[in-house]
Parts: sequence; structure tokens; C-alpha cells
Amino acid sequence: MRRHLLLTVAFFVIAAIIPSVAAPPSAATDRAIVHLLNRIAYGPRPGDVEKVRAIGIERYIDQQLHPERIPDTAMSARLSGLTTIGMSSREIAENYAMPALEARRERKEDAKEYGGKPPNASAPRDPQQERANRVMIELGEQKMLRAIYSERQLQEVLTDFWFNHFNIDARKGPDRFMLTEYERDTIRPHVLGKFRDLLEATAKSPAMLFYLDNWMSADPSGPHRKGLNENYGRELMELHTLGVDGGYTQKDVTEIARAFTGWTIQNPRQAGSPARLPRWGAHGGGFVFNPRLHDDGEKLVLGHRIKARGDISDGEQVLDILASHSSTARFIATKLARRFVSDQPPASLVDRAAVRFRDTNGDLREVMRTILASPELLAPEAYRAKIKTPLEFVVSAVRATAADVQDATLLVRTMQQLGMPLYQCQPPTGYKDTADAWVNTGALVSRMNFAVSLTNNQLRGITVPSAPLSFIGGDVSDSTRATIAKATTPQQMMALTLGSPEFQRR
Repeated sequence: MRRHLLLTVAFFVIAAIIPSVAAPPSAATDRAIVHLLNRIAYGPRPGDVEKVRAIGIERYIDQQLHPERIPDTAMSARLSGLTTIGMSSREIAENYAMPALEARRERKEDAKEYGGKPPNASAPRDPQQERANRVMIELGEQKMLRAIYSERQLQEVLTDFWFNHFNIDARKGPDRFMLTEYERDTIRPHVLGKFRDLLEATAKSPAMLFYLDNWMSADPSGPHRKGLNENYGRELMELHTLGVDGGYTQKDVTEIARAFTGWTIQNPRQAGSPARLPRWGAHGGGFVFNPRLHDDGEKLVLGHRIKARGDISDGEQVLDILASHSSTARFIATKLARRFVSDQPPASLVDRAAVRFRDTNGDLREVMRTILASPELLAPEAYRAKIKTPLEFVVSAVRATAADVQDATLLVRTMQQLGMPLYQCQPPTGYKDTADAWVNTGALVSRMNFAVSLTNNQLRGITVPSAPLSFIGGDVSDSTRATIAKATTPQQMMALTLGSPEFQRR
């Protein structure tokens, strides 16, 4: 079976790169609904097309734009076993991070005492470290489970989009213990709110303060710590707001860095941390403005003069300037249109979304409404124009097969195997959302292997019904139809369907 499937991969690699030439969806057809569910959601589940057809596309879009109105009580049961996802960063630090660090320190001391080799050196594992690792595993599990089962699909898609936009790599020091709170309290509540509020929430997040080093940025003329750090000021403009071509200069980077001096973490060397473990306590503290670290001189940012007040308002004024800038409106509109429409989004749509951003003072719900209600979304060029990322592929496959996931651990590991480990994108740019990042022979072989394991119930904690399902939607090519027709079991048919070029697209 596996050999037969892998022999089909060469065909699928070629076909996945070639855009579909099928007839475009119409708003009145099920194909249009499937197309929409592949954009606004993580793909259709059995029965979803019928539900959307019953209420109409416009009403479905409006519902998804107001997730607070959508009952989602079943998610509580799905997430009930994940004990860390409701904890604060301080609670995680005290209960998971610090015990692991203390155990590591004790092992080092034992090693010194016993000539470099502690008496338990042959122990197969470190229980405290394994317990600490559960924080990231459970964070990944909740992400997968929400994406698969939540009725608030647009909220889940946007939470992933905005986390990626304001990316933080969990592998940077203690950031892995701060990401639970960062995604839950900083990103998720703001994805359909005002962009200015989201921008400030990230600027004040201890996770972001640590990741881009602003927590230790101080007045360069003062005696404190290491002086000015420009990392956050640069990424704030290049990645978070204006874009690389947004019209700023190196002088603006420096001036913004000065404005954000003093934006730091409360008691970074004491919060929940013994003195012998400096800096690691940073993940237990919250945001604080420290005037002793602040450069209180006058600043000039993008032509706007910020008077020498010497308080937190310097940074807040910078956020006002950037959030209302025309380059920010276009940059955000382009990224959203790229995620929901095509790798090269139509200029007409970007223009309208940018205008809507400016007219509503960055109301992200209204910008999304403009994109989702646009004719460009259902245009022929947009149909199956996007290649699924590994996250989109895995989640859509689980949804399409009506799989019951009781343990999402293997799905989290699958993401790593497919080259998209959750919360571990190293550059602050986040993962790419274009086909060139994900279309290659090795990646599609790995996707096929996952499809085989999933449909044959070889993934522990995940059960797929034995009955075959029809879940591509829309047209399929003659070649795909012929390949799937070679299947001799329902499991083979499902695996070949999940591996088809049509299913790789959304």
C-alpha cells in the first residue's frame, strides 16, 4: 500500500504546482461554499456544506465575523485535560519552569561534587524537564484541537494569522513559558478588534518584550544596563506596521527605540526566580513602565514631533502614528488579502481593504468583511489558488475525515515532521504564506505518509471512521479521478484523496 501511494507522488507534485483550470465557483453552488470554507475556515467537515447552504453564504460570513455570538461549548470538554492552557505566565513559571531549572542547577552541582559525573547520570530521563515540556506540548494541542473542532473557525484562522504576524519563537530562552498567555490574552481577544489595540497589546506583552529585547532597552545616556536596543523599533515598523517599503529611515528606528525605553518587565530578575537564577524570572513578571530607564528627550518620528514629557506616552504616541499611517493600512490589507485570496492579491481588493482600514481607524472586523464579501474572493483566479500550509493540510484532513481526536500529541509532532513546528518559527517574520515555501517533493511525500497513517488509524489517540467520505468538493481532474479509482479499500481511497493535488489546494 505504502509503495503504491509513494509511486503516485511524482504526479501529485507536478499537479499541485499547476493551478486548477476548473470552472470558477458561483455563490449559488456547493463548490463556492467549499471554496469559502477553505478560506474562512480550516476546510469543510461532513455536513458543513449543507449547513452553510441552509443559511446562505452572507449570513455564514456575518456569523463568523462575530465569534462571540457562536456557541462553542463543546470545546471546553475537548480542552479539559490540558491543565496549563488557562494558567498565567507566573503560574507556569512557578509550577513548571522553575522546578526544571532548579533540578538542572542541582545536577550541575552534583556533577562538580562527583568529579564531573553525578551519581544519577545514567538516569534515562529528567522528570522535571519532561513536566516542563508539557507547557509547549499542551499549547500545541489546544491550537490543533481548536482549529479542528471550534465552531468559531474564522477566529481560529485569524489567531494563527496574527500570531504569525507578531511572531515569537518559543526557543528563545524563557519565551516558551510566556507564549500560553501571549496567544490567549494578547492575540486571540483582538483579532477582530481595532488594530491599534492589538498593536499596543503586543508592545506591552512580556513575551514580545523579551523576544525582541526591548525589556532591557534603556536611555543610552543613562547608567542603566546595556543602553539602547533597536530590535523592537525596527521590527515594529518593518514587520508589524509599515512594511519594509513603508517609508521609514534608520533615524526613525533610533527615535522609536528611544520612545520605547522603559517599556520593560516587572522585576525581571526577581519575579518567581531565586537570585541564583537571574533573568529566568523574567517570564513571571508583567509589563511595567520604568521611568528611570526612559530617554525623556524630544523625539522626531516619521515627521511627527514627540515632546519631552518623559513618560509612557512617548511610546503610545508612536503606536498612534504607526497605526494610522497609510503604509500600515496597505501593508495589513495586503497580508490579509494574501492569506484569504491569493499569493498575489488583486490590487483592486488591496486598495478597498486599505481604504476601509483607514476609514474605520483600523477596525479589523470591517477590513475582514470587505475581503470576505469581495467578488475577488470568489473570482475564477482565486479558486484553489492557495497551497495549504502544513497546518492547513493536517487540520483540513482531520476535519474532512471526521476523525475523533482524543489525544492531539501526535498531530503536534506531525507539524514538526512537516517542517512547520508550532510556535517555533525562528525569524520574526513568521512562517511564509505563499506556495514557494511549501511545494517540494519531500514535503508532499511527508504529507502522503501522514494521510496513510491517518486513514489507517495508525495515529494513537485519533480514530477515523471506516466509511469513505467525499470531501474534496468541486471539480477533480481526470488524472486524479483515475488515480483514486485504483484504490482497493476505503482507507486507500481516503489516503489518495488527501494526497491529491486538489486537496493540497484551498
